[in-house]
Amino acid sequence: MSIRLKRIYEKVDPDDGVRVLVDRIWPRGISKEKAKLDVWMKEVAPTSELRKEFNHDPQKFPEFKKRYIEELSNGVQKESLQKLIDMISHNETVTLLYGAKDTKHNQAVLLKEIIEDELV
Repeated sequence: MSIRLKRIYEKVDPDDGVRVLVDRIWPRGISKEKAKLDVWMKEVAPTSELRKEFNHDPQKFPEFKKRYIEELSNGVQKESLQKLIDMISHNETVTLLYGAKDTKHNQAVLLKEIIEDELV
């Protein structure tokens, strides 16, 4: 089992395995054909309210992380997280795709961390 992270704008690679978009909103400027997604799991992404408050500001990342983890422990997001965990546990490689320019401060980074903690 391997979880990879990748911007959706990067070149598709056969080693990506199952490609899962984890953004709530479709990334600008990329067609669904070019994205070559296996699954779009928008329900696992942060709520629009949290996403807008965070606004990809690295200084707000600790608070974003805390609130996103809280969101993932409830309702639809919790169910989607469990589906993602199940998918990852049944596939050799899963690549979590995201649109953010910041490769260190985004929800995909947190999802990978949470899932790895859960599966270990």
